[in-house]
Amino acid sequence: MPIDTDKPSILIAVTTENTFPTDLKPLLNGIEEEEILVTTRMIDESTATERAYQAALASRLSVGLGFDDQEIVVHYKNLPAEQPLFRVNRHDTARFRALGANAARLVKGVPFKSLKD
Repeated sequence: MPIDTDKPSILIAVTTENTFPTDLKPLLNGIEEEEILVTTRMIDESTATERAYQAALASRLSVGLGFDDQEIVVHYKNLPAEQPLFRVNRHDTARFRALGANAARLVKGVPFKSLKD
């Protein structure tokens, strides 16, 4: 029996194979708290928004995240490529967990957590 290696999950686009910054761990925690699987995949696009959109297209759950030195982006495959659902400044670490939870809540269809102070 073949093993399903393509389980439904939120896809996080990374720029290098198997590299996920440790400072983004709260983002993963927010997703995991909502009990949604998350995986990473190398996606070679020039901006965080483009990577997030490509991740959303590749995700079986239609939700993708991308990041760079400036921002973290949550995208949904049914949105225009240049209009992500959420953007959070990369230095605003207090919002990472809620951003991850909101990515998962998009999948679940429940109200989002506030990203404001």
